[in-house]
Amino acid sequence: YECIEWVGRQDWCNGKVGGIGQSYYAWSQWFMGIVNPPSLKCIAPYDGAVDPYRGTAYHGGIYCDFMAWWYQLVRVNNLHRAANGLSGQYMPLDLAGEMARHQTYDDWWRERCPWERLDEIKVPLLSIGHWGKMGLHLRGNILGYENVKTPKKLVVTGAKDVFEAHDQFDHISYHEAELLPFYDHYLKGKKNKWAERPNVRLHVGGRNEWREEDEWPLKRAKFQHFYLNERTSKSVTSVNDGLLTTDAPKANGGSTSYDYPDPNWKLGTVGFSPQGPDPVRGVLTFTTEPLKKHLEIVGPIILELHASSSNIDTDFIIKISDQYPQSMEDRTLNIQPLAIVVSKGWLRASHREKDKILSSKLRPIYTHANPKPIEPGIVYVFEIEVMPCAHEFKANHRIRLEIVNGDSPLTDSLFTHQYLYYKVGTDTIWHNDKHPSRLLLPIVTK
Repeated sequence: YECIEWVGRQDWCNGKVGGIGQSYYAWSQWFMGIVNPPSLKCIAPYDGAVDPYRGTAYHGGIYCDFMAWWYQLVRVNNLHRAANGLSGQYMPLDLAGEMARHQTYDDWWRERCPWERLDEIKVPLLSIGHWGKMGLHLRGNILGYENVKTPKKLVVTGAKDVFEAHDQFDHISYHEAELLPFYDHYLKGKKNKWAERPNVRLHVGGRNEWREEDEWPLKRAKFQHFYLNERTSKSVTSVNDGLLTTDAPKANGGSTSYDYPDPNWKLGTVGFSPQGPDPVRGVLTFTTEPLKKHLEIVGPIILELHASSSNIDTDFIIKISDQYPQSMEDRTLNIQPLAIVVSKGWLRASHREKDKILSSKLRPIYTHANPKPIEPGIVYVFEIEVMPCAHEFKANHRIRLEIVNGDSPLTDSLFTHQYLYYKVGTDTIWHNDKHPSRLLLPIVTK
């Protein structure tokens, strides 16, 4: 508050201040808007988390390694170096340790999570996220847009990872095209047709085009149910090679079990094949038949999973992939088909309690406040939030659902999750008429 007001009083300022910045500096902008200094006129969080517990540090209640790695990089803080000094000041706060100590969503996290107060923001918003940042900031930019009540616009780019998002923000041409018109409009009062731009612009993967919309989520999107099935897709080598179908399961639909840790896992849950590292050979998959026509999904995704475990707790790490067509010759040779991950979701079974106030039919929100063990052998229904996406699956491609209780630096880079010593046992996914596990995808037409 004081810093922004100081800037607004300077001779070189017209009294109107805007927010700018990526990642941590985007996160800070949400709080700038919440404290609402009079000189602040707009914010533009680029890659900005609003809920670091759910969105970054504890995905679905599962501890993610990223924050500890990040904090050790910034702990010798360049911003605190003397103007003419060479060495940094070592920050005494053990933030990574504090995060590890606060394993549930408590007041320590609530103080640092702006998302429950986003309706207090009074200035216009430009929220810019990236589909590839699903384990860090994507959820924040989308929740921010959904919950802020001022004039607002949402842009979600096709940046595939941290590095591509950084590279985009580092180019002056990007600022000139996306950010400068926003600032000119709200800080200088220029009539540059900013208000006429669409409220929502989404890069659509699979066809590499942009979709312009008036709203998010899209009201015309229709949820289609894809049921997990015990039959095989005969398209990929995995633990079960299950089928994903729009037909509801029958009474004898059965179940699928897997034991963990798999002795064939080599680095996390990644195995090896003649091709090299193989991310799906040791996990459960459920894959559609080849699509008869292009299928575009735009919006939030939910996996309703009916599952049991031999343990009192377990983890579900979910991926949705676009599986490309493969020749019969390669399939006969057990060569894995090309596939691209388009979304991810996570949930620890003991963190299954939903927040009845914050949850909606489009997005389950978990309290993460009171973990409750599960009873071994009992079937539970887990509603798992899968990150939103905009992707077109081409005709003859397949939609693939992957389920396992871990991940790997080879596939998830900095956003891997702890696989602790006690994760030994058997999990079972149920898919019959009484327990119809299903994936809910938001389908739109062009």
